[in-house]
Amino acid sequence: MNANNKSTTRADLVFEALEGDILSGKYQPGDLLTEVKLCERMGVSRTPVREALHRLMQEGLVRETTHGMVVRGVTYQDLIDIYEIRQRIEGYATRLCAERITDEQLRELREVVELQDFYTARGGAAHIRDTDTLFHEFLYRYCGSEILGTMLSELHRKVQRFRKSSVENPDRARVAVKEHADILRALEEHNGDEAERLAILHIENAKGGIVPVTAATLHK
Repeated sequence: MNANNKSTTRADLVFEALEGDILSGKYQPGDLLTEVKLCERMGVSRTPVREALHRLMQEGLVRETTHGMVVRGVTYQDLIDIYEIRQRIEGYATRLCAERITDEQLRELREVVELQDFYTARGGAAHIRDTDTLFHEFLYRYCGSEILGTMLSELHRKVQRFRKSSVENPDRARVAVKEHADILRALEEHNGDEAERLAILHIENAKGGIVPVTAATLHK
């Protein structure tokens, strides 16, 4: 591996670590990210840190100021936009999934829904969130479109911090697992129209459970 490859690899690792810290809420909007402190924390030189910060700025997660890079994070308007975009394209991806999914893929998706139902009945928020994420990741993967899958995965990842309020709400968690089961049933029947309709409804209901809570938190 040459030096450039090493630098790229380190930059990727720094980017992934910082992105995760921002999206999880470890770094809050307004926090200053200095190269010196990040280099010390991650044990790398300034080059991969600068590359990572530049990528984060392109993603809209940080902004450049006269004092340095400041965390922007995902704003309330970003959250609304993300869910509206997901409603428009995730339904289509689910339709494609209904047309293309294999029996083996259906079996894997069924196992995820069963696990989510198991954890929902026991109130395991972390496991509910993980299985919910896995369900959507499988949908994106099985739709057969790499472009759609990548786009939706990135959007879903950006709202991970806000999804906590949804999975910790027992009523919403129970409804969500039923919605996943309904989507799965439509996929098993290879019914694209129904799969698309149910996916759009699921995203609408998820938005309804997260956006008002986030608005109250940000404006109190």
